[in-house]
This record gives sequence, C-alpha cells and structure tokens, in this order.
Amino acid sequence: MVVNKNGGYTTTSQELKIESLTMECEYMGEKLRIGVLASGSGTDLQSIIDASEKDIIDADVVVVVSDNKDAFALKRAEKHGIKAFFVDPKGKNRTDHEKKVNAILEDNNVDLVVGAGYMKILSPSFVKKWYGKLINIHPALLPSFKGANGQKDAFEYGVKISGCTTHFMDEDMDHGPIILQAAVKVLPSDDRDKLAARILEVEHQILPRTIQLFAEGRLKIDDRKVKILKGDSWKEKYKTIPDVLYPEGY
Repeated sequence: MVVNKNGGYTTTSQELKIESLTMECEYMGEKLRIGVLASGSGTDLQSIIDASEKDIIDADVVVVVSDNKDAFALKRAEKHGIKAFFVDPKGKNRTDHEKKVNAILEDNNVDLVVGAGYMKILSPSFVKKWYGKLINIHPALLPSFKGANGQKDAFEYGVKISGCTTHFMDEDMDHGPIILQAAVKVLPSDDRDKLAARILEVEHQILPRTIQLFAEGRLKIDDRKVKILKGDSWKEKYKTIPDVLYPEGY
C-alpha cells in the first residue's frame, strides 16, 4: 500500500498475507497505547479503561474516536482524561473520513486500535494499514450472526448457545482471525435484551483479556488461526461467570 498524490491510500495488487504473522513482544516493559473506535454508549470502552486503571492490563487508552457526536463513549473518555474526537462522516467520502481518523491515531502514537461498537465499516486500505494491530469485539459466536444485530439475530434464529468473539479485523466484515470466544447459554426465560445483557458482561471480560494477550506478545496469526502462546490464565486470577464456557487462553 502506498500514499497517493491526494494523500489517500492506494492498495497494491498483492493480496493480504497472514501466514505466520507474529505479534512480537515489543511492548513488554512499557504500556501499550490503545486507540478506541466507538459509536455508542461505550460500555466495552469502559471495561478497557477500568482494567487499565486497576493495572489488570499493561495498556492505556490514549484516544477515543467516534463517528457519532452524541456517543456516550466520548463522555466516558473525557471523564477519564482521555482525548476524545468526533470525526463527522457527513459530507465526506470514506477515504477522506478515514484519513482524519488515521491521522488522529498516528498523532497519538497508537499501538493497537480497538473497535468497540464502531458502526462504520472500515475500508480495505485502512484495515491493511493497521492489520495485525486492529481488533474488534462482536456479540455473537462468529462466523455465525455477523453484522450489527448479532444478539437479536441469534435469539430469533433459536440458538441454544450464543456468546461473543474477539478477532483481528480483515477486509471483510466480522471475518478476521478469531482470538477469543466465550459461550453463553440461552435460557428459556430470555428475550433479546436479557440475552444481550449477559453477553455484554462476558464481553467486558474477554476484550481486556485480548488486549493483555496482545500486550504480552502472546498472539500469533497462522493462516486463519490465532495461536495463543503459553502464559498465565485469567480463569485462575479473576472471577469467572457461572455457566459461561471460556476458551483456552483466557
């Protein structure tokens, strides 16, 4: 990928290759600098902030960017003294909008970009630029029930087990290599909102955990699979939720 004369991104013809991409332990001994993309209330953002302030993760959220000026995520950031930016997508094409977002991330020396309820689909050029340093959380067990209504779609389909997924983002929506998943039972008394609330509680565990694994250099992408290198277990260190199935590596 190169920068064209207009300052935008132009991808080369070479396809994205993800074989044996290793997250090197370059962040050991210093705090990982996180940039969060969020469009809504920011509860997943809050889980990262809380984990950082409690020294559960070796990372700090240094900037939050939203495409929604009314996103409560921006207020959460400001409350914690974190830089917060609204980048208005109206009147801009996707390249121009993402150019501003990218500039903010680079100006703040971001090491890892986290999609936490970000409702805009990122372009292939943006994803390629940040690939391997761009993760997302999705409220369903991918590859099932992609898109903005994962919990609702799963519930209405009649699944017996749902859950959430963290993954590296690639050029396709909700498609990149999976890092962690946790399974949540669907109860007879559930409706969409009750199920979504229980899934969200688990999101607030696996997202900070994913960030810490990245910070420790323990994630290796090998084709479609993410291998988690040996180390500590949060199942042994922190409280888990009954009846939730946690993955190896949590």
